[in-house]
Order: sequence, then structure tokens, then C-alpha cells
Amino acid sequence: MSDLTWQIISSEYINKHIYFTARRDRCLRNDGVIVDPYYVVELPTAATAFALTKENKVVMVRQYRHPVSEVLLETPGGFVDEGEAFDVAMKRELIEETGYDFEQVEYLGKFAANPGILNNYTEMFLATGGKKIAGQKLDKNEEIEIVELTIEELIEQLLAQKIIQSVHVNCIFLSLIKIGRLKFV
Repeated sequence: MSDLTWQIISSEYINKHIYFTARRDRCLRNDGVIVDPYYVVELPTAATAFALTKENKVVMVRQYRHPVSEVLLETPGGFVDEGEAFDVAMKRELIEETGYDFEQVEYLGKFAANPGILNNYTEMFLATGGKKIAGQKLDKNEEIEIVELTIEELIEQLLAQKIIQSVHVNCIFLSLIKIGRLKFV
């Protein structure tokens, strides 16, 4: 196999903000072709979880997503703070967004949402044994509704394409496999 990596000749930041840092790269391919410009959006690592309560309900969140102008049903999650362990960030996000604490948070893997332009990964978790212990502690720009679904209701939502955040769909599929609710024949 040939080496398809590119060398960055130069980078220029267009915007620097925690939630939107964009840069313009000038790159050199191994075949000598210059790629200019190539735009990259830098984002922190994110984490999301399939959150299952002690009563076997899936804790989901509904929130307005301005870029697509829709209210979406999603798995809970958010950005990992710099220096924070992924599992610690996931437990923090679960409590902040839902008020639920989970006995176990198991790592499932990571996905890149759009590696053609975004440089971050989302870490996936299966959280089990959830119990409501507090109210939500939302950021000032967050407005989140908590939705509890049975696993059957969640699967219906998936099949009806009512859950459209692709990274969250991946987390749900990995979790359904892990808990034995989805098998490949």
C-alpha cells in the first residue's frame, strides 16, 4: 500500500474559539500535488453514552440543534474538558444533562463524525445501572429535555429515522450489540 499522508506546509488560523476553531492549511501530497486551501475545524474530543437505568429505560435527551434547525433526540454527552479522562467526562456529562448517576460506564470505542473537515473524535460509552440523583446542571446556552424510552421504543425511533445524529446512532448500535439486543447472523 502506498503512503497517502500529507505534509502540512503551512497553517493559518481563521478563527479561534473553544467551539469553533478553524484553520486553513496548505498541504503537500506524496505525489507532489499542492492542496491549497484545505480547511480544518478543530473541536475538543466529545463523549456520548447509551444510558440505561436500573429499570431498563434508555435515558435520551431532546434539544434544538441550530445548524440543522431541528429538535433532535440524542444520547447524552458533550465535550471532554482538557486533561479530563474520557470516562470521568462521560459521568460528569450524564449528571449535568440528565441528573442520573450510573454504576458502570464501559468504553465502547470512538468514531470521527466528519473527518473530511472536523479533527475530533467522539468517545462512546455504555452506561448502566442509572439512578436519578439530582436535577440538571445545564450550561447557560443549553435547553435539554430528558426522555426515557424502553429499548423497544428506542429501536422504533431508530428504524423510523427519528434519531439522526450519526455518531449517536453508532453509539446506540454498539450498545445494542453489547447488551445482546442486536445480533448479526
